[in-house]
Amino acid sequence: MSENAPRNRTALWLIALLCVAPVAASYYVFYFSAPAARVNYGDLIETRPLPVERLQLADGAEFTIERLRGKWVLLMVDDGACAARCRDKLFKLRQLRLAQGKDMSRMERAWLIVDAATPAADLMAPYEGTWLVRGGSSALLKALPASGTPADHIYLVDPLGNLVLRYTYDADPSRIIKDLTRLLKTSGIG
Repeated sequence: MSENAPRNRTALWLIALLCVAPVAASYYVFYFSAPAARVNYGDLIETRPLPVERLQLADGAEFTIERLRGKWVLLMVDDGACAARCRDKLFKLRQLRLAQGKDMSRMERAWLIVDAATPAADLMAPYEGTWLVRGGSSALLKALPASGTPADHIYLVDPLGNLVLRYTYDADPSRIIKDLTRLLKTSGIG
């Protein structure tokens, strides 16, 4: 046996250990080291497509959720009279979109109006660009999961038309912004 045989054997074992170590570490992390906490602030909803149906905008024009395909959508539900809580949600939707800076063009805001009332023009002036959709008894409204009523939440729809997250109407805007920023940064769509 040559003098280099023990050294060669040691080198071979080190190479084998270097190849096996990452695989063993990945199995350990996957099976035995559970993540400490979730990353998102909003409630994850079982991803499912929203129903595509013909609805109307507040101005009478035809609308389907497909018109917003390709964009992230912040969706709220409320009546057309828009009491204080509704106004807070409108403000929050606008600010959440504006907070995305250069990515705000990737987002839309939609208000599903559940009654026949038309929002006042002076109310809507600061929220120009919000889609005002009539959907009181629509399948879209029925598809929104809620603890309480859909008006208690703000929903996030992905660019493929899937409902993905839900926030309570009084959720912390700074934490929602973090969720949205993370989604827009990592998403290759929308």
